Amino acid sequence: MSTTFFIPAVNVMGIGSLDEAMSALRQYHFRRALIVTDAGLAKAGVAEKVAKLLMKQDIQSTVFDGVKPNPTAGNVEAGLAMLEQHQCDFVISLGGGSPHDCAKGIALCAANGGKIADYEGVDRSKKPQMPLVAINTTAGTASEMTRFCIITDEKRHVKMAIVDRNVTPLLSVNDPTLMAAMPKGLTAATGMDALTHATEAYVSTAATPITDACALKAVTLISRNLRRAVSHGDDMTARENMAYAQFLAGMAFNNASLGYVHAMAHQLGGFYDLPHGVCNAILLPHVEEFNASVSAGRLKDIAQAMDESVDGLSDEEGAKVAIAAIRRLSKDIGIPSGLSELGAKTQDVPTLAANAMHDACGLTNPRRAEQAEIEEIFRRAF
Repeated sequence: MSTTFFIPAVNVMGIGSLDEAMSALRQYHFRRALIVTDAGLAKAGVAEKVAKLLMKQDIQSTVFDGVKPNPTAGNVEAGLAMLEQHQCDFVISLGGGSPHDCAKGIALCAANGGKIADYEGVDRSKKPQMPLVAINTTAGTASEMTRFCIITDEKRHVKMAIVDRNVTPLLSVNDPTLMAAMPKGLTAATGMDALTHATEAYVSTAATPITDACALKAVTLISRNLRRAVSHGDDMTARENMAYAQFLAGMAFNNASLGYVHAMAHQLGGFYDLPHGVCNAILLPHVEEFNASVSAGRLKDIAQAMDESVDGLSDEEGAKVAIAAIRRLSKDIGIPSGLSELGAKTQDVPTLAANAMHDACGLTNPRRAEQAEIEEIFRRAF
């Protein structure tokens, strides 16, 4: 069967790449940008820095800094209103997954009309979104280069998954110097998000040789650099390697899709407003234990990519080594051990599982589950 590989047309990476990207914007002849970011980055002066760099290219800008950690449909509507008010002709997302996803929602609605809920599902839009330049400040979500957009529906308390080729950014920027100030907790959570992307893409039923290569290299880079990036945030070698790792993981899952870890984590985030990367990290070993009966050989490859010794082991034994290595990495970087530490409640498990089953319909988990099995995975994660 044929496959399609999605990626932004231009991707600028490495130390100092922000300045290079700003110079590249000249060729697009943009006039005014809506900079979509969160209050923290605005307060830290990062949005102002980008605005000044834009001015040097004769590009005006307006800042929308109302993005929540789990961006909502209301955030998209507020940003869209500001875009229309200031007659912006392109969008810049500045931050991690939250600003990127919110900016995608704004840009998609600006070009196609309607509300973001109209585009829940796969390829629901008719036209490409307004041009989006995604400047990344975290090493985890890869939202700066994917066709995925996750927005919380405040009324239903669920996360809507918009998977649409038309939300792929025009240009992505990964400058590790913008990541140096990330706090330890955020570095850990986003790093484990990237590991989840790579792992789920590698065991996916839609994996290809291209996504496999990206996923395994991402796993190796994360295993070798995430602990250092968390403990020594000013180590630019570790930061740069994590930037490449999360991008590679993004290339993998953007084309091989994801599995039950994300389907379940989305429900936790939408229901309790919890950090996505932490939810992924807690759920990942439990879901892969479930998957091991059909993907043990692939999980053994994950163990080897994490520099674990698997010589002479069966696939089943190698899978156990991989799951233990994932748990050890999470513990080493301070990820909570269970969902109860995040305030999740076991009585909500049936609702969470039912919503996760709905979310998982378009995903590519290697083993299909009944709702009762998803409920059991949730309970084990407590």
